[in-house]
Amino acid sequence: MQPNEVKALLESRIDGCQFHIQGEGCNFQVIAVGDAFEGLSPVKRQQLVYAALSDEIASGALHAISIKTFTPTQWQTAPENVQ
Repeated sequence: MQPNEVKALLESRIDGCQFHIQGEGCNFQVIAVGDAFEGLSPVKRQQLVYAALSDEIASGALHAISIKTFTPTQWQTAPENVQ
C-alpha cells in the first residue's frame, strides 16, 4: 500500500479528522488530528484508528502501524506539527 491509499481509507472511515501518513509497503506511521479524539483515553483513540483499518490489518496489507492521535488543540503545540 501507499501512504495516499492509507490516508484515503482513514478519511473515508473516520469523519472530521486530518491524517498525516508516512511509510511504505505494509509499515506506516499515522498521525491523526480531529475532534473525534476529544474526551477519549489514549487507548480508545488508538482503538478507533485500528478499527478503521481492521480489514487491511487482517489481510496483511498493513502490518506495522504506529499511531499518534491529537485533538486540534493538542496539535497546535505538538512537536510533530512542523510547519
